[in-house]
Amino acid sequence: MSRATIRRVTTLLPFNPSLLAPGASGAPFRPAVPLAALPAGAMCRVSFGDHDILVAHTDLGICAVDDRCPHMAAPLSIGGLEGCVVACPLHSGRFDLASGDVVQMPTTGGLRPDGTYEPVWAPPGREPKEDPPGLKAEARRLTRIRRFRYYPVRVSNGVIEVAAPA
Repeated sequence: MSRATIRRVTTLLPFNPSLLAPGASGAPFRPAVPLAALPAGAMCRVSFGDHDILVAHTDLGICAVDDRCPHMAAPLSIGGLEGCVVACPLHSGRFDLASGDVVQMPTTGGLRPDGTYEPVWAPPGREPKEDPPGLKAEARRLTRIRRFRYYPVRVSNGVIEVAAPA
C-alpha cells in the first residue's frame, strides 16, 4: 500500500466543535471497529452499552455520529451512504455527514434545523399533499430535524476508536 493510500484511508472527517456530542469531550477513546473492516463507502453500528454510534468511512474521511436519523431516530446504519451523504431507511431523508446539513428533507416534512417548515413530500410539479388533521399531522408539523452530534475519532494500531461517554 502506498503512503498516499495510507494517508487517505486514515483521514478523519473534521466537524464543527459546537456539534460535539454531549459527554464526548474528555470521554475515553474506545475501540470501535478494525480499520480494515470499514473500507471507503462503508458504515457500521457500534454499541457501547445502550449507546449506538454510526461509524462511517466517507469520501472525505471517517466520522462517528449517533446511529439515529436526526428526524425520527431510525437507525442510519441500515440506510445508505453515497460519498458523505447518509440516507435514512425510514422517510428517505438524506443528510451530509461532513456538515450535518439536510440534503433532502424527509418525506413526512417538518421543521428544518433553522425552524423553517417543510411540507409533506409531493412529486415534483405537484402541490404538497394535504396532511389530514389530527395528532399525527401535528406531530409531523412540530418534528424538527436536528443537527448531527459528532464523536471524536482516531485510528490507533489499525483500529478505529471513538471517544464515547460511559
